[in-house]
Amino acid sequence: MAETHVLFVEDDDVIREATQLALERVGFTVTAMPDGLSGLEAFRADRPDIALLDVMVPGLDGVSLCRRIRDESTVPVIMLSARADSIDVVLGLEAGADDYVTKPFDGAVLVARIRAVLRRFGHAAGPDGAGPGGTEAADEALGGVLVFGDLEVDTDGMEVRRAGEQVALTPTEMRLLLEFSSAPGTVLSRDRLLERVWDYGWGGDTRVVDVHVQRLRTKIGQDRIDTVRGFGYKLRG
Repeated sequence: MAETHVLFVEDDDVIREATQLALERVGFTVTAMPDGLSGLEAFRADRPDIALLDVMVPGLDGVSLCRRIRDESTVPVIMLSARADSIDVVLGLEAGADDYVTKPFDGAVLVARIRAVLRRFGHAAGPDGAGPGGTEAADEALGGVLVFGDLEVDTDGMEVRRAGEQVALTPTEMRLLLEFSSAPGTVLSRDRLLERVWDYGWGGDTRVVDVHVQRLRTKIGQDRIDTVRGFGYKLRG
């Protein structure tokens, strides 16, 4: 099995070197870069399996780098931020990141989050991690084309069309839509979505869910997913 290739962009020399060693110790191949521009060059040259981007890096900041990567690829992206309450967290998610980890972070927690993202994307999760797979919504055979108004979800071909036009979704957005499509009209809590879409067996920040729902709405229609205050979200049947 090929090793998972991680692109890590971090300007702090100590954090960059220590994290690279920690990831390599568990079997990942790591390309570590000190700034956004070199990170973008490395991404284009190496096409890694996952990117870890610190928000505050020089040259091209992490949020802008995430946007550039997302313009070219659906590779999973995890943002690293020094403050859990920072607006940078939301900006990173809005730019297309799939998850984020706050600093300082425990190496084991970071490895677990990387493996969780890779499982969702169907990549190998690295040594001692689960292999290809994902959440139940994607693994269960929904089968066929599901129709919700002008929205068509092809669960076999993993394609989405709105009014006949194909909609480009990231893998995380697709998994979120599949979760909604498996239970149209049913209110799904943020905690349930974190567990089934983001593979969180522990508590997570619900902002990850909220931002991805907003991103999904802009692509499939603002009125397609309802907010049920105090409970969660539901897909209109």
